[in-house]
Amino acid sequence: MARRATKTDSNAKRVKITQIRSTIGFNKSQAKVIESLGLRRIGHSVELADSAAVRGMILKVRHLVTVE
Repeated sequence: MARRATKTDSNAKRVKITQIRSTIGFNKSQAKVIESLGLRRIGHSVELADSAAVRGMILKVRHLVTVE
């Protein structure tokens, strides 16, 4: 189960991530990254703090998500 993001400084930069493709047919580790980001289905969006860890996860699944 994915952990819920903790609240950080209110003026911290945030990044909006939207899942645009299914994880079916891709590596299982990529599906776990999508789950860790808090995404559940195609079209689902989440806002996370812009950190190095989140940027690394986005890089791993950049073909499955869009970033705003």
